[in-house]
Amino acid sequence: MSTTSQPPATELDATVVADYLRRHPAFFVEHDELLPELLIPHQSGQAVSLVERQVKLLRERNIDVRHRLGQLMDVARENDRLFEKSRRLILNLLESPDVEEVIATIEDSLRDDFQVPFVALILFSETPRIGNARYTTHSEAREAIGHLLDSGKTLTGVLRSHELTFLFGPQGEEVASTALAPIQHQGLHGVLALGSRDPQQYKSATGTLFLGYIADALARVLLRQRPLSSEPRSL
Repeated sequence: MSTTSQPPATELDATVVADYLRRHPAFFVEHDELLPELLIPHQSGQAVSLVERQVKLLRERNIDVRHRLGQLMDVARENDRLFEKSRRLILNLLESPDVEEVIATIEDSLRDDFQVPFVALILFSETPRIGNARYTTHSEAREAIGHLLDSGKTLTGVLRSHELTFLFGPQGEEVASTALAPIQHQGLHGVLALGSRDPQQYKSATGTLFLGYIADALARVLLRQRPLSSEPRSL
């Protein structure tokens, strides 16, 4: 009597098993009787069940999500504070009766309300002007920081020594990071720069959106106070 030999069973390797479980994530829901038999090595050398390991992973992920949510909430609260300070500053600028008051208002607000240790506001003009604003010619500004203004956008980071000297004078030696916003509107040109002793304070564009808004509002208020549309050229 002949017998039919059965082909040897193919032994599954770990890759095949893992791939199957990925494609069938509910496998152990339908075969929960296997769970007590599964052991996963723990870092301490002990063994834990699959369910315990899953709970641990979920707990770790939950902690990570809560940490990220906390960071987002901190950013949102800081943005709220910056918005309120910016709103208050712009309203004060609109109420300033003359250019001298405008300059004093923005410098005092940035130093006292925003707690910025180094503030530089420089306007570019080819003719001598009165008032308490700091002026320089377009050519001098181009030579010193022209490439920083080419994009027309707020920039942040670490500047070179001669750039810091141009912006902040002798105090530039103390500045480790800078945020810089161009002032450009209908013939009015200049720059508003903030400096910090902390090299990480202005390491990226994050948090400088309000500086751009303030610079835009300042340009319009200054132009209303002292029109500069006749300037012969710009950067």
